[in-house]
Amino acid sequence: MTFIKEIFSNPCLLSVGLSWLLAQIIKVFTGYFREEEFSLRKFLSGTGGMPSSHSATVVALMTSAIMFYGIGGYEAAVSILLATIVMSDATGVRLETGKQAKVINQLIEELFSGKAKDPQANLKELIGHTPFQVLVGAILGFAVAFTLCTVML
Repeated sequence: MTFIKEIFSNPCLLSVGLSWLLAQIIKVFTGYFREEEFSLRKFLSGTGGMPSSHSATVVALMTSAIMFYGIGGYEAAVSILLATIVMSDATGVRLETGKQAKVINQLIEELFSGKAKDPQANLKELIGHTPFQVLVGAILGFAVAFTLCTVML
């Protein structure tokens, strides 16, 4: 019982969890407005899209770590480094991977047009994030952590 109590009294874990949850819920609705298709798959395993849940979680971790442990501690250093790596990866390697997947899917479609092909053969195109999606995720993570930590302090 103490373990569960500690989890729910840890501002860093609560900020990260709540930020991820809100980002994934928002992602379902922004996906619906963009694609006009409601999909719970975006909630459960959605990578890419608006907002970036990766950015929301690492910025929530960074914000809550700084608010509770101060900017001078190792908690701040580790969380700032992690946030920088995750957000640059989301707009860099993962975004380019998604663009390449789109081109490869188009090539496959052109090569096999007229022939039956496995619909599961397509590569996942929505992998990374635009800088705006990362920014919105970061703002969401900051807002959640700041609010939660202010209440818990």
